[in-house]
Amino acid sequence: MPETSREVRLAVRPEGLPEPEHFAVVQVPVPVPGDGEVLVRNRLFHVFPAIRTLMAGSVKGAPFPPLNPGDTLFGKAVGEVVSAPDGGGLRAGDLVQHWQGWREYATVPADRCAPLDDTLPDPAAHLGQGATAYAALVRDARLRPGETVFVSGGAGGVGSVAGQVARRLGAGRVVGSTGSPEKAKRLVAELGYDAAVLRGEGPFGARLAEAAPDGVDVVVDNVGGEQLQAAISLARPGARVVLVGALAGQLAADRPGNTSPVELDSFELIVKHVELRGFGGADPALDAEWTRRLGGWLRSGEIVLPEVRFAGIESAPRALHEAIGGRHLGTVIVEL
Repeated sequence: MPETSREVRLAVRPEGLPEPEHFAVVQVPVPVPGDGEVLVRNRLFHVFPAIRTLMAGSVKGAPFPPLNPGDTLFGKAVGEVVSAPDGGGLRAGDLVQHWQGWREYATVPADRCAPLDDTLPDPAAHLGQGATAYAALVRDARLRPGETVFVSGGAGGVGSVAGQVARRLGAGRVVGSTGSPEKAKRLVAELGYDAAVLRGEGPFGARLAEAAPDGVDVVVDNVGGEQLQAAISLARPGARVVLVGALAGQLAADRPGNTSPVELDSFELIVKHVELRGFGGADPALDAEWTRRLGGWLRSGEIVLPEVRFAGIESAPRALHEAIGGRHLGTVIVEL
């Protein structure tokens, strides 16, 4: 058992997009668990670009607090229990999921540690955002067989799973958007999409109309901005639009990261009876259903979870920088 642990802290609040120099990897004493706490040795943690919003002061009503200079970053992690309270059901060596990533050792209240079993073949699969994609399609959008689905940000953590899930649920046509030709090829070849629309190559609405000539019934929007505008213009009567993310604002270099304004034509929503709603949030029962289904799909090869792994906590600032820059497809993970 070492005496010290490393963690990643916000050193300076960024002006514009975060760079590696805005963070510091610091050495601290291994934390001592208090009453009812578990000491966990982290093995993997998720690096998600939307954490930029927390560095900008978060958003009123959001479930996560803002990050200020000197604060340790946080996020979903998988770790091994080092010590746990007696009678709590956890033992040394158990794998658990929690939200105290970005550090090598963490103390976590026992009731915030979720034990992991072998439902999923790889513990890293618990770090993905597939549960969000599943809930958006099943609960919020109520996807029906044969419908056309558009997923903005199809190469991200949510989008790289959403296309595959929509296909498994019987969608008739699945269209995604991305920012590079290489990712577009992988969306179609590997991730369940029938077509991929590249942003930045002419008016987005016209290109989306080519990919979905009969319109769209379901939209899983991770981006906002012109992509959301285009999707609503192409929405068929009775379409359901689920707002999951706002990357157009969160990752804009000329915006603070915690606003994402977009102008929509309300007449289109009214006349076509389009349902526009925000993502409904986590649901333990639905999350458990997703995990069971994902385990079967992974073992049968019907779904893949693309990921990129960085080795060592010292690589975490670079991993975040590259994730925000859109360099990678799927889930970005730091392995300790």
